[in-house]
Amino acid sequence: MKLDILVIAAHPDDGELACSGTIASHISKGYKVGILDLTQGEMGTRGTPEMRLIEAENSGKILGLSARENLKFKDIYFSDDADHQIDIIKIIRKYRPEIVLANAVSDRHPDHGKGANLASNSCFMSGLIKIETFYDNSNQSPWRPNFVYHYIQNNYIKPDFVVDISDFWEIKLASIRAFKSQFYDPENMEPASFISSEDFLDFIEARAREFGHSINVKFGEGFTVEKMIGVKNLFDLK
Repeated sequence: MKLDILVIAAHPDDGELACSGTIASHISKGYKVGILDLTQGEMGTRGTPEMRLIEAENSGKILGLSARENLKFKDIYFSDDADHQIDIIKIIRKYRPEIVLANAVSDRHPDHGKGANLASNSCFMSGLIKIETFYDNSNQSPWRPNFVYHYIQNNYIKPDFVVDISDFWEIKLASIRAFKSQFYDPENMEPASFISSEDFLDFIEARAREFGHSINVKFGEGFTVEKMIGVKNLFDLK
């Protein structure tokens, strides 16, 4: 299956928190979107790897994803090295996305910036003919996505562009709340974490309102670019 957009996320729920409105918006337009989670988030304070895989599957159904995979890299301990790059290259060549959305270039959690670099390097290397990979006993052809954009996570980064997600805000919230082990639930007796407070979801909404306000809409999601975006028509700029 060919995807139009592949979201690469260091942890299950990274994509939901940062760009699920964009995901839902593009799926509604007929684009095929998938998520590649790099780890199971097993070092998180709450939940279990098994639970988070189920939650990720449920969230994917809410969003209408065409595919979702988890490479089960070691949470916190994965590296931007050849072994990890090859595993990601196999997925990129399998789905041949035109666009990759990757983690924030820097953030509070070290896996986010590290995941951003790993995804970016893997996208470039996936286009190199001399890197050979095999999937289902078949030799894969090189494939390099046209664009890599980075979503913005906990730390504020000035976006290079903002996507209007006003019509998809409720879907975004539902996809986040599918991760019941991680976010606010007064009945959850597990230890509190940075993201488990009710205030954290308020912050997610405030950020979306801030980015939306910057383009005169209700809710938005921001992204940074790796290379200049070009247009042929000034009226393509909103």
